[in-house]
Amino acid sequence: MSLKNIFNSIFAYEPPNDYIFSLSNASPTKTNTENDNIQEETKIFPSLAVNIEFMKTKYNSLINSDIILREFTLNARGKQYNAFIAYIDGMVDTQLMDQFVLQPLMLRNKNNLYDGEQNKIISEAVTNNITIRKVKKFDLATYLLNCLLPQNSVNQISDFNEAGLAINQGNCVLFIDTLSVALDIDIKGFKQRSIDSPSNEIVIKGPHEAFVENIRTNTSLLRRIINNENLIIENLEVGSITKTKCAVCYMQNVTNPDLVNEVKYRLNNLQIDSLLSAGELEQLISDSNILGIPEMISTERPDKAAKSLLKGRVVVIVNGTPYGIIMPAILIDFLSSPEDTNLKVTFANFVKGLRILASFIALLLPGLYVAVTSFHQEILPTSLLFSILGARENVPFPIILEILIMEISFELIREASLRIPSPIGSTIGIVGALILGQSAVSAGIVSPILIIIVAITGIASFAIPDYSFGFHLRYFRFAFVILGFIAGFLGTALGLFVYISILCSLKSFGVFITTPYAPASNSEGNGYFLPPIWKRENRPPYISSKRPKEQQKISMKWKYK
Repeated sequence: MSLKNIFNSIFAYEPPNDYIFSLSNASPTKTNTENDNIQEETKIFPSLAVNIEFMKTKYNSLINSDIILREFTLNARGKQYNAFIAYIDGMVDTQLMDQFVLQPLMLRNKNNLYDGEQNKIISEAVTNNITIRKVKKFDLATYLLNCLLPQNSVNQISDFNEAGLAINQGNCVLFIDTLSVALDIDIKGFKQRSIDSPSNEIVIKGPHEAFVENIRTNTSLLRRIINNENLIIENLEVGSITKTKCAVCYMQNVTNPDLVNEVKYRLNNLQIDSLLSAGELEQLISDSNILGIPEMISTERPDKAAKSLLKGRVVVIVNGTPYGIIMPAILIDFLSSPEDTNLKVTFANFVKGLRILASFIALLLPGLYVAVTSFHQEILPTSLLFSILGARENVPFPIILEILIMEISFELIREASLRIPSPIGSTIGIVGALILGQSAVSAGIVSPILIIIVAITGIASFAIPDYSFGFHLRYFRFAFVILGFIAGFLGTALGLFVYISILCSLKSFGVFITTPYAPASNSEGNGYFLPPIWKRENRPPYISSKRPKEQQKISMKWKYK
C-alpha cells in the first residue's frame, strides 16, 4: 500500500450512503422575474368547503401551528348558515373575537332570531295620505355587516389576496356558506411596546415621548401634536412579500405638492420583496452620493417630526420601526437639536456654535496634528515642539501608524460599548480609556499628546446630534489623516476643496444640501443660527411651501399694539 493510500484511508472523508443531500441546479421555469411579484386575483367561492380547502392550502395549515380555521354555525334571521373564521393565533385579541364576533353570530338573541319581512324598509314618506315605502331585498352579507357584528371596523372583501393581507396584518376573516364575499374584521391584539422616552435624542426642555414600532400609534402621536384636519396621512405598501405599510404625512395647506408627489413616486416605484426598517427605506429613496452624507433626517421624536411638517416638509413612517424619516434635509439640520427652539436664543446659538466647532474637530483635528508634526513644525511654539518631541522620543512607530492605532482602538471601544450587555457597558469605557490608554503610554507605544488628540476628537464626535452625520465625519476623518501625512497642509487643503465641491453639488429631493449658503440665498430667518422667536415669521424659502408666512409680523400683540 502506497503512502497516499494510507493517508486517504486515515483522513479522507466518505459521505454516508444512507444520507446524501444536494441542491438542484435546475433553472427556474419563469424567465421573467417580474412575474413572481404579480399575484393572480382569486375570487372567493360561494361554496364554504372550497373556501376552507383553499385557505388550508394557502396557509399550509397542516404544518403551520398558529393558523386557526374555526368552523361554526351562525344564526341570521331565524336561519342557520355554516361559516368559519381564519386568523393567526397571537395576533388577534381573543376577548374581542369572543365578545364581538362569535357570541353575536352563534348565540341565540333577538337580532339573529328575528323572522319578520325579508325585505328591509330603508325609507318611508307620507304624501297626500299615501304612504310610500322604499324597500331593499334582504342581503345576508349586508345584514351581518350592519346588524350582527358590533365591531367598529368591518369591511367586505371579495378576493383571497385581500383576505390573506387582512389575516397577515392581525385581523380575522369571516367566510359564510352561499356567499362569494367575506368580512374582514379588525380585532388586532398582538403585543407591542408602550410609548417611552427617547433613548438617542435626549432633551432637557421638551416632550419625552418617542415613536414606537406600531404605525398607527406613531400617526396618532403626530395627530395629537398638530391637531388639525389639514394633516394628511396616506398609506402605501412597499415590498411584494412583506407589504410593509408606510405612512406619508404632510400638511395639505402648507406642503409643496411637487415634493409630496416626488416622495410618493419614489415609494411606489420600489421593486423589492421586503422592507423591514426605515433605514432600508432611506437608502432606497436617496440620491446616490460618494460622500455618504445623509439626505434625510431620521428621528425618533414626534415633536421634531411635527415641527418639520409645520415647516412644509414630508415625514414617512415605516411600520415596525420607531423612527420617522423627514425630507428634504440640508446640512444645517444635522447640526441642530430638537431642544434649540425650546431654549433662549442666546443659549441656543451658543450651543450651535459649539456644534460647528465640534464638527470641524471631529473631521480635521487628527489630520492637522499629523500634518503639523510631519511637515509644519515651525508653526508650533518652541516649548510645545520640544514637549511633543520629548514625548515621542521613546515611541518606535511613525506618527501615521501611531495615530491609526489609536483611532482604530477608539472606534473598537465605541463599537464594543454598544454591542455588549448594558450592565457592563460602562466597564468597557473605563478599561479602554484609563487602563489601556495609560498602559500604552507607559509601554512607549503611543505618546501622551496623541492620547489627548484622540480623546478630544472622540468627545467632539459625540457632540454631533445626528448619528448618521456623526458616522460620516468619523469615516472621512481617516481620509484627512492620510492626506495630512502625504502632503501636510497642502493635502488637507486639496481634500477640503474636493470635499466641499462635492458637498455643494448634492441635492435632497431637489434642494441643495448646502442651502442657504451655497448657492447663497436669503434664508429669511431660517439659517443655522436662530433669530429671536418673534422674528421667525417665514417658513424656509427653499421648500417653496404654499404658505410662506408662519406667523404675523407682530406676533406678540400683547406687547406691540
